[in-house]
Amino acid sequence: MNFDSSRRSSFKKMILGGAAMGTLASFDWKEGNAPLQLKGNINHGVCAWTMPSLNLDELCVAIKKIGFNAIDLVGPKGWDTLKTHGVECSMCNGAELGIPKGWNDPQYHEQLIKNYTELIPEVAKYGYKNLICFSGNRNGMDDEVGMKNCSEGLKKIMALAERHGVIIQMELLNSKVNHKDYMCDLSAWGVELCKIVGSENFKLLYDIYHMQIDEGDIIRTIQTNHQYFGHYHTAGNPGRNELDENQEINYPAVMRAIVATGYKGYVSHEFIPKSEDKIAALAQAVQVCDV
Repeated sequence: MNFDSSRRSSFKKMILGGAAMGTLASFDWKEGNAPLQLKGNINHGVCAWTMPSLNLDELCVAIKKIGFNAIDLVGPKGWDTLKTHGVECSMCNGAELGIPKGWNDPQYHEQLIKNYTELIPEVAKYGYKNLICFSGNRNGMDDEVGMKNCSEGLKKIMALAERHGVIIQMELLNSKVNHKDYMCDLSAWGVELCKIVGSENFKLLYDIYHMQIDEGDIIRTIQTNHQYFGHYHTAGNPGRNELDENQEINYPAVMRAIVATGYKGYVSHEFIPKSEDKIAALAQAVQVCDV
Protein backbone atom coordinates (compact mmCIF):
# COMPACT_ATOMS: atom_id res chain seq x y z
CA MET A 1 0.00 0.00 0.00
CA ASN A 2 1.43 3.44 -0.91
CA PHE A 3 1.57 6.33 1.53
CA ASP A 4 -1.42 8.24 0.13
CA SER A 5 -3.59 5.13 0.23
CA SER A 6 -2.54 4.37 3.79
CA ARG A 7 -3.23 7.96 4.82
CA ARG A 8 -6.71 7.89 3.23
CA SER A 9 -7.46 4.64 5.07
CA SER A 10 -6.37 6.13 8.38
CA PHE A 11 -8.44 9.26 7.74
CA LYS A 12 -11.50 7.12 7.01
CA LYS A 13 -11.02 5.29 10.32
CA MET A 14 -10.81 8.64 12.12
CA ILE A 15 -14.07 9.77 10.55
CA LEU A 16 -15.81 6.53 11.47
CA GLY A 17 -14.44 6.73 14.99
CA GLY A 18 -15.74 10.28 15.33
CA ALA A 19 -19.15 9.16 14.12
CA ALA A 20 -19.20 6.43 16.74
CA MET A 21 -18.42 8.95 19.46
CA GLY A 22 -21.16 11.17 18.11
CA THR A 23 -23.73 8.50 18.81
CA LEU A 24 -23.19 9.07 22.54
CA ALA A 25 -24.59 12.56 22.27
CA SER A 26 -27.59 11.36 20.24
CA PHE A 27 -28.53 8.52 22.60
CA ASP A 28 -32.26 8.93 23.18
CA TRP A 29 -33.44 6.15 25.53
CA LYS A 30 -36.24 7.42 27.76
CA GLU A 31 -38.14 5.90 30.64
CA GLY A 32 -40.98 3.92 29.14
CA ASN A 33 -38.83 2.52 26.34
CA ALA A 34 -38.17 -1.21 26.22
CA PRO A 35 -35.17 -2.33 28.32
CA LEU A 36 -31.81 -2.20 26.56
CA GLN A 37 -30.81 -5.42 24.83
CA LEU A 38 -27.55 -6.02 26.65
CA LYS A 39 -24.83 -8.38 25.44
CA GLY A 40 -24.25 -10.04 28.81
CA ASN A 41 -20.46 -9.62 28.88
CA ILE A 42 -20.64 -6.88 31.52
CA ASN A 43 -22.71 -7.18 34.70
CA HIS A 44 -23.88 -3.61 35.24
CA GLY A 45 -24.65 -1.92 38.54
CA VAL A 46 -25.17 1.61 39.85
CA CYS A 47 -24.02 3.27 43.07
CA ALA A 48 -27.11 4.28 45.04
CA TRP A 49 -25.72 7.63 46.25
CA THR A 50 -25.45 9.01 42.70
CA MET A 51 -29.25 9.10 42.34
CA PRO A 52 -30.34 11.09 45.43
CA SER A 53 -33.67 12.11 43.89
CA LEU A 54 -34.83 8.46 43.93
CA ASN A 55 -35.50 6.41 47.01
CA LEU A 56 -34.28 2.83 46.96
CA ASP A 57 -37.62 1.41 45.80
CA GLU A 58 -37.71 3.87 42.91
CA LEU A 59 -34.11 3.16 41.96
CA CYS A 60 -34.80 -0.60 41.90
CA VAL A 61 -37.71 -0.04 39.53
CA ALA A 62 -35.68 2.33 37.34
CA ILE A 63 -32.69 0.05 36.80
CA LYS A 64 -34.91 -2.89 35.88
CA LYS A 65 -36.56 -0.67 33.26
CA ILE A 66 -33.11 -0.02 31.82
CA GLY A 67 -32.30 -3.74 31.83
CA PHE A 68 -29.98 -4.53 34.76
CA ASN A 69 -30.50 -5.44 38.40
CA ALA A 70 -27.64 -4.51 40.75
CA ILE A 71 -27.03 -1.60 43.12
CA ASP A 72 -23.80 -0.74 44.95
CA LEU A 73 -23.25 0.76 48.37
CA VAL A 74 -26.42 -0.28 50.13
CA GLY A 75 -26.25 -1.13 53.83
CA PRO A 76 -28.26 -3.63 55.86
CA LYS A 77 -31.29 -1.35 56.22
CA GLY A 78 -31.82 -1.48 52.46
CA TRP A 79 -31.28 -5.17 51.81
CA ASP A 80 -34.90 -6.23 52.37
CA THR A 81 -35.99 -3.61 49.84
CA LEU A 82 -33.53 -5.00 47.30
CA LYS A 83 -34.79 -8.53 47.94
CA THR A 84 -38.39 -7.40 47.40
CA HIS A 85 -37.43 -6.16 43.93
CA GLY A 86 -35.13 -9.06 43.08
CA VAL A 87 -32.17 -6.68 42.88
CA GLU A 88 -28.62 -7.67 43.87
CA CYS A 89 -26.49 -5.67 46.29
CA SER A 90 -23.33 -5.74 44.21
CA MET A 91 -21.25 -3.96 46.89
CA CYS A 92 -22.40 -3.86 50.51
CA ASN A 93 -21.40 -1.21 53.00
CA GLY A 94 -22.07 -0.43 56.63
CA ALA A 95 -19.03 -1.75 58.51
CA GLU A 96 -16.62 1.06 57.63
CA LEU A 97 -16.03 4.20 59.72
CA GLY A 98 -15.93 6.51 56.72
CA ILE A 99 -13.21 7.07 54.14
CA PRO A 100 -10.64 8.97 56.29
CA LYS A 101 -10.77 6.52 59.23
CA GLY A 102 -9.56 3.19 57.92
CA TRP A 103 -7.41 0.15 58.45
CA ASN A 104 -4.11 2.04 58.24
CA ASP A 105 -4.62 3.50 61.73
CA PRO A 106 -4.46 0.97 64.60
CA GLN A 107 -6.62 3.19 66.81
CA TYR A 108 -9.60 2.15 64.67
CA HIS A 109 -8.83 -1.56 64.52
CA GLU A 110 -10.89 -2.63 67.51
CA GLN A 111 -14.04 -0.93 66.22
CA LEU A 112 -13.46 -2.02 62.61
CA ILE A 113 -12.88 -5.65 63.61
CA LYS A 114 -16.10 -5.55 65.65
CA ASN A 115 -18.08 -3.98 62.80
CA TYR A 116 -16.83 -6.36 60.12
CA THR A 117 -17.14 -9.40 62.39
CA GLU A 118 -20.80 -8.57 62.93
CA LEU A 119 -21.61 -7.65 59.34
CA ILE A 120 -19.79 -10.37 57.37
CA PRO A 121 -22.23 -13.13 58.44
CA GLU A 122 -25.18 -10.86 57.61
CA VAL A 123 -23.81 -10.17 54.12
CA ALA A 124 -23.55 -13.93 53.56
CA LYS A 125 -27.00 -14.56 55.04
CA TYR A 126 -28.55 -12.30 52.40
CA GLY A 127 -26.61 -14.06 49.65
CA TYR A 128 -24.28 -11.17 48.90
CA LYS A 129 -20.51 -11.42 48.66
CA ASN A 130 -18.83 -8.00 48.41
CA LEU A 131 -18.18 -5.69 51.38
CA ILE A 132 -16.31 -2.41 51.00
CA CYS A 133 -13.47 -1.10 53.16
CA PHE A 134 -11.05 1.84 53.11
CA SER A 135 -7.39 2.40 53.90
CA GLY A 136 -7.99 5.71 55.63
CA ASN A 137 -6.04 8.94 55.25
CA ARG A 138 -2.28 9.24 55.79
CA ASN A 139 -2.33 12.02 58.40
CA GLY A 140 1.46 12.13 58.11
CA MET A 141 1.87 8.34 58.20
CA ASP A 142 4.43 6.66 55.97
CA ASP A 143 2.83 4.47 53.28
CA GLU A 144 4.86 1.43 54.30
CA VAL A 145 3.74 1.77 57.91
CA GLY A 146 0.17 2.21 56.76
CA MET A 147 0.37 -0.93 54.64
CA LYS A 148 1.70 -2.92 57.61
CA ASN A 149 -1.09 -1.60 59.82
CA CYS A 150 -3.74 -2.40 57.20
CA SER A 151 -2.48 -5.94 56.73
CA GLU A 152 -2.32 -6.64 60.46
CA GLY A 153 -5.88 -5.48 61.00
CA LEU A 154 -7.39 -7.09 57.91
CA LYS A 155 -5.81 -10.45 58.65
CA LYS A 156 -7.91 -10.60 61.83
CA ILE A 157 -11.15 -10.73 59.80
CA MET A 158 -9.99 -12.80 56.83
CA ALA A 159 -10.73 -16.23 58.31
CA LEU A 160 -14.31 -15.14 58.96
CA ALA A 161 -14.65 -13.66 55.47
CA GLU A 162 -13.28 -16.85 53.92
CA ARG A 163 -15.64 -19.02 55.96
CA HIS A 164 -18.66 -17.03 54.80
CA GLY A 165 -17.51 -16.51 51.21
CA VAL A 166 -17.45 -12.73 51.56
CA ILE A 167 -14.83 -10.63 49.73
CA ILE A 168 -13.54 -7.56 51.54
CA GLN A 169 -12.81 -4.92 48.90
CA MET A 170 -10.62 -1.88 49.54
CA GLU A 171 -11.44 0.97 47.21
CA LEU A 172 -8.74 2.76 45.24
CA LEU A 173 -9.51 6.50 45.40
CA ASN A 174 -7.68 9.51 44.01
CA SER A 175 -5.97 11.83 46.47
CA LYS A 176 -5.49 14.61 43.94
CA VAL A 177 -9.04 15.89 43.49
CA ASN A 178 -11.67 14.14 45.60
CA HIS A 179 -10.06 12.49 48.62
CA LYS A 180 -7.03 14.49 49.70
CA ASP A 181 -4.52 12.47 51.75
CA TYR A 182 -6.19 9.08 51.14
CA MET A 183 -3.55 6.35 51.38
CA CYS A 184 -4.77 3.67 48.95
CA ASP A 185 -4.46 6.03 45.98
CA LEU A 186 -2.26 3.94 43.69
CA SER A 187 -2.92 0.46 42.35
CA ALA A 188 0.67 -0.66 43.08
CA TRP A 189 0.18 0.09 46.80
CA GLY A 190 -3.11 -1.78 46.83
CA VAL A 191 -1.73 -4.78 44.95
CA GLU A 192 1.17 -5.06 47.39
CA LEU A 193 -1.31 -5.00 50.27
CA CYS A 194 -3.28 -7.82 48.63
CA LYS A 195 -0.11 -9.88 48.42
CA ILE A 196 0.70 -9.30 52.09
CA VAL A 197 -2.83 -10.10 53.29
CA GLY A 198 -2.59 -13.24 51.18
CA SER A 199 -6.27 -14.13 50.90
CA GLU A 200 -8.50 -14.57 47.86
CA ASN A 201 -11.16 -12.88 49.99
CA PHE A 202 -9.33 -9.56 50.02
CA LYS A 203 -9.31 -7.61 46.78
CA LEU A 204 -9.33 -4.07 45.41
CA LEU A 205 -12.27 -2.09 44.15
CA TYR A 206 -10.67 -0.56 41.06
CA ASP A 207 -12.36 2.77 40.42
CA ILE A 208 -11.54 3.72 36.83
CA TYR A 209 -12.31 7.40 37.32
CA HIS A 210 -10.14 7.73 40.42
CA MET A 211 -7.21 5.84 38.94
CA GLN A 212 -7.35 7.80 35.70
CA ILE A 213 -6.73 10.90 37.82
CA ASP A 214 -3.93 9.55 39.99
CA GLU A 215 -2.03 7.25 37.66
CA GLY A 216 -3.63 6.69 34.23
CA ASP A 217 -2.48 3.69 32.16
CA ILE A 218 -5.82 2.05 32.93
CA ILE A 219 -5.87 -0.79 30.42
CA ARG A 220 -2.29 -1.97 31.03
CA THR A 221 -2.93 -1.89 34.80
CA ILE A 222 -6.04 -4.04 34.40
CA GLN A 223 -4.23 -6.48 32.13
CA THR A 224 -1.35 -6.83 34.58
CA ASN A 225 -3.15 -6.85 37.92
CA HIS A 226 -6.70 -8.01 37.21
CA GLN A 227 -6.40 -10.94 39.63
CA TYR A 228 -6.34 -8.42 42.50
CA PHE A 229 -9.35 -6.42 41.26
CA GLY A 230 -12.68 -7.70 42.53
CA HIS A 231 -14.98 -4.88 41.43
CA TYR A 232 -15.00 -1.84 39.13
CA HIS A 233 -16.55 1.65 39.22
CA THR A 234 -17.00 4.11 36.38
CA ALA A 235 -17.37 7.86 35.94
CA GLY A 236 -16.32 10.36 33.29
CA ASN A 237 -13.13 12.37 33.83
CA PRO A 238 -12.82 15.28 34.34
CA GLY A 239 -15.93 16.12 36.32
CA ARG A 240 -17.19 12.68 37.44
CA ASN A 241 -20.14 13.06 35.10
CA GLU A 242 -21.60 11.16 32.14
CA LEU A 243 -19.55 8.67 30.12
CA ASP A 244 -19.91 10.76 27.00
CA GLU A 245 -17.75 12.47 24.39
CA ASN A 246 -16.96 15.34 26.77
CA GLN A 247 -14.66 13.22 28.95
CA GLU A 248 -11.32 11.56 28.26
CA ILE A 249 -11.69 7.87 29.16
CA ASN A 250 -12.31 5.43 26.31
CA TYR A 251 -14.80 3.32 28.22
CA PRO A 252 -15.58 0.77 25.47
CA ALA A 253 -11.85 -0.04 25.23
CA VAL A 254 -11.52 -0.31 29.01
CA MET A 255 -14.55 -2.60 29.18
CA ARG A 256 -13.14 -4.84 26.44
CA ALA A 257 -9.92 -5.11 28.46
CA ILE A 258 -11.92 -6.12 31.55
CA VAL A 259 -13.90 -8.73 29.62
CA ALA A 260 -10.68 -10.13 28.14
CA THR A 261 -9.41 -10.93 31.65
CA GLY A 262 -12.34 -13.29 32.20
CA TYR A 263 -13.86 -11.07 34.87
CA LYS A 264 -17.41 -12.11 35.86
CA GLY A 265 -18.15 -9.58 38.63
CA TYR A 266 -19.88 -6.22 38.48
CA VAL A 267 -19.03 -2.91 36.84
CA SER A 268 -21.01 -0.27 38.71
CA HIS A 269 -21.61 3.25 37.46
CA GLU A 270 -20.67 5.94 39.98
CA PHE A 271 -20.98 9.16 38.01
CA ILE A 272 -23.07 12.22 38.90
CA PRO A 273 -25.42 12.95 35.98
CA LYS A 274 -25.49 16.56 34.82
CA SER A 275 -28.41 16.02 32.46
CA GLU A 276 -31.97 16.55 33.63
CA ASP A 277 -33.00 12.98 32.82
CA LYS A 278 -30.80 11.10 35.28
CA ILE A 279 -32.14 7.66 34.38
CA ALA A 280 -31.55 8.23 30.66
CA ALA A 281 -27.97 9.26 31.52
CA LEU A 282 -27.53 6.00 33.42
CA ALA A 283 -28.97 4.03 30.49
CA GLN A 284 -26.50 5.79 28.22
CA ALA A 285 -23.58 4.77 30.44
CA VAL A 286 -24.78 1.18 30.43
CA GLN A 287 -24.94 1.19 26.65
CA VAL A 288 -21.48 2.78 26.32
CA CYS A 289 -19.97 0.07 28.53
CA ASP A 290 -21.94 -2.84 27.08
CA VAL A 291 -19.26 -4.36 24.84
